[in-house]
Amino acid sequence: FQQKLHVSPEIFDDILDYISDHPIFQSKSNNPQLPISIQLTIFLNRAGHYDNAITLEDVAQWAGVSVGSMVNCTNHVMIVVLDTHDQFICFPAANFEDVDLACKFAESHTYPEWKGGFLAIDGSTMNVFIKPGYYGETFYDTS
Repeated sequence: FQQKLHVSPEIFDDILDYISDHPIFQSKSNNPQLPISIQLTIFLNRAGHYDNAITLEDVAQWAGVSVGSMVNCTNHVMIVVLDTHDQFICFPAANFEDVDLACKFAESHTYPEWKGGFLAIDGSTMNVFIKPGYYGETFYDTS
């Protein structure tokens, strides 16, 4: 579950509970939408992969839906994420204990220029379009 969707089942359920009442999931046509849990699953699968690691056809085949349905599901959930941006995407408060620990870790284990940094210290990857000019090999290290 977590390998495909990049969230735990508990977090998935929390997100599902939070987004289920959004009007985007209320179909006004005679063609019913897929269940919201399936739409969220498709979105998280797509969001958790980058570039050529997964194609539209791969996701559609994995989910058992057409490419058009897969795109619609992704768009529906993305609309909810954008509408509720502040509830889904936020930075921890500067006085949060984990921020202080992350800053200390960054200072002791990374480049001096990153002193005070606290984002992605947990080992999360950041996908970049091109190799950065500064410390580019760090971002494109294959080890």
